[in-house]
Amino acid sequence: MQIVRSISETRTALRDLRVGRRTVGLVPTMGALHAGHVSLVRAARSQCDVVAATIFVNPTQFGPNEDFSKYPRTFEEDCRLLEQEGVDLLFAPGTDEMYPKGATTFVEVGEIGDRLDGVSRPGHFRGVATIVAKLFHIVGPDRAFFGQKDAAQVAVLRRMVRDLNFPLELVTCPTVREPDGLALSSRNRYLSPSERQIALALLRTLTEIEKRAAEGEVQSPVLIGVGLKVLAAEPGVRLDYLKIADADTLEDVRDIRNGALIAIAAWVGTTRLIDNILLGPRL
Repeated sequence: MQIVRSISETRTALRDLRVGRRTVGLVPTMGALHAGHVSLVRAARSQCDVVAATIFVNPTQFGPNEDFSKYPRTFEEDCRLLEQEGVDLLFAPGTDEMYPKGATTFVEVGEIGDRLDGVSRPGHFRGVATIVAKLFHIVGPDRAFFGQKDAAQVAVLRRMVRDLNFPLELVTCPTVREPDGLALSSRNRYLSPSERQIALALLRTLTEIEKRAAEGEVQSPVLIGVGLKVLAAEPGVRLDYLKIADADTLEDVRDIRNGALIAIAAWVGTTRLIDNILLGPRL
């Protein structure tokens, strides 16, 4: 596995790796890798000739009171994992490489960036879209791989790819969970053992809504009420949002007959966690 730090090195390396019209799959990450990231790498390996990964903790997607300084950084361990999974190229730039002094250009994502996580994290999706657009421009992948756990991010990036005419396919891979169902996240390592158990309330909320929907309920306010009842029994969970939305636009939907994204974000202790499920359209 080649490890490169500069944009020019990355482009040179990829020019060589593309010889013979080989396709490139990109897996952007912020490091602190886990089995969810591995699933993205394996999907990229199965669909592309060359796999490029990135590790960059992007400062522009963190708010002033968020965890940028303490976000876990496990670079050596991450490199071993990526090499073990057959990654061909790792781009791991410094902040100055991605945001040169005096940089003033950002990708504005419009109203979709002010929904779900964008409400409590103003500017978050502006930062996400900007760094991902930069990575797309630097790497020029044929396919880019993201996890369904970050459903709002996926919707924002899908819109960006469409609106800015990026010549690539954005591939969404299923959420990977712990054996007990907790969605894998780099932030899970912040949880104490007791908080780790409390965090399972997020999935219980989603599965109870899913169960009620399977029984025939289609009205979003009723289904939201079902979820809030579950959370009311969990004093250790501080809810940010529980939404039933269109998976593409992130706008609230009145009922789930055409399918829907059921998304939740909540704090357990000082750790903010997200999870979601997709419901298919009713026939």
